Amino acid sequence: MIESNVGPGGEIRELPGNWGRPGEKRIDLVFRTIGERTSDLALELALRHVRPHRAFVIDRVKPFAAAVSRMLELRHEAEAVVHMDADCLILEDMRPFLEANERPYVDCYVDDRFRGRIHCGVHITRMDVVRRMASVPIPADDMAYVLRPESRLRNLALTDLKLEKELKSFRILHDHFQRYTDIFAKYALRELRSRTEFQRKRLDAATARWGAGTDFDVARAAIAHAARVVPPGAKPKHVEAYIHNLPHTAEIELARMGLGGQPPLTMDEVERSMGNGPTPFTRWERGKKVFGLGLSRTGTRSLSSALHVLGIDVVHYPTDEASLQAMVRGDGAFPLLDHFDGLTDITTIPFLEELDRRYSGAKFVLTVREKAGWLKSCSNHWRGRTPFEPVVSPEHGTHMEIRRFLRAAVYGSYDYAPERFSRVYDEHVARVRRYFADRPGDLLELDICGGEKWERLAPFLGLDVPDAPFPHKGKKLSERMASLEVDD
Repeated sequence: MIESNVGPGGEIRELPGNWGRPGEKRIDLVFRTIGERTSDLALELALRHVRPHRAFVIDRVKPFAAAVSRMLELRHEAEAVVHMDADCLILEDMRPFLEANERPYVDCYVDDRFRGRIHCGVHITRMDVVRRMASVPIPADDMAYVLRPESRLRNLALTDLKLEKELKSFRILHDHFQRYTDIFAKYALRELRSRTEFQRKRLDAATARWGAGTDFDVARAAIAHAARVVPPGAKPKHVEAYIHNLPHTAEIELARMGLGGQPPLTMDEVERSMGNGPTPFTRWERGKKVFGLGLSRTGTRSLSSALHVLGIDVVHYPTDEASLQAMVRGDGAFPLLDHFDGLTDITTIPFLEELDRRYSGAKFVLTVREKAGWLKSCSNHWRGRTPFEPVVSPEHGTHMEIRRFLRAAVYGSYDYAPERFSRVYDEHVARVRRYFADRPGDLLELDICGGEKWERLAPFLGLDVPDAPFPHKGKKLSERMASLEVDD
């Protein structure tokens, strides 16, 4: 057993055993618990459905930043690590995906008791990213690190390695069957994490769905408490102190509400709960594909995020070796499509016919944009994004090959050229419209930048309009680049 002097009640231990099967990829499990009501069952399900070769438990190590720090000191002899929290119940075999996956980081979509479909709680991280996370200096006086230490270090590591994350759906319950004290602590923290415009909209949309029930009453009380005690603009050290005291604060506030403990959780309770209500999982019909056909800077990232919210796992602009080889062959046989529901951005554009023939019944979304605004955004986006930037790793080299391939295939140019780009935009939109002229039910033309949102996208896919804000990705980058242009 591996133990660490991490404070009263806290320990890190390795479980005896090997749950992997002969010939399987070596995957480690790091299971983090603070004593959640779901802890025992969550660990049992994780060992069954991840089948790790080694399993580590980080038990009651607080605060979370300390748990993350000690987690990154673990020595792994694996190809990837599944980091997960004890508030997650994994209800499907993840091994088929883990065997095939080579993505540097995959964040898992789950069904959350309070927020519906979100990505959190279970993270699949390749070892090179884990090692880089361990070497990233702890940011000083950094609110992003204070609120989300693990996420902040991982994002910094991915940036250093010039890698990006992916999103994937699994049958995972998150924050169901929790103790009231844990709900209070979590939703006080959720209020602090929701002090941006988009995150506030997400939280408001979630709370608007809440009905009657003690779980929701506790969460509402926690949000109100954090809003009252921690004013907007509080310094990181004050926010950190509030977070540190949350377990004690939760006990005091729950006593004031007259709420006591709950019995241990069993699988029977989980099955009864799921059997007595609608299935909590939103999932696109497997085998049915969705492809984005928009040029870069027409809202392709926003489209990708929106499709994920709807339960459709797409990959935005893949940069792996297998995808490069598929592009070189030109046959549309992208290996990622064995496990994902589609592709977006310019990856699809040279292979429209091949993808259409290979995936009968697929749906296609052409994102469009007012052209003057699109050209300005392209000018900003291409600035400093050379297809010949210094290569920092073999994977980054593959990314550069793909960048050169797609720029040549789609734009006929490695660099931004406004007259050419204007012509390419017109020709591309006209080509797609001609291709689907006799099949209007297979193509949606969507102007996300012009304000078209769920009301057009969801019905086209045969899905209900979600009660969540439509994601707008890339806005901050565009604003930052525009400000740089003014300064210059």
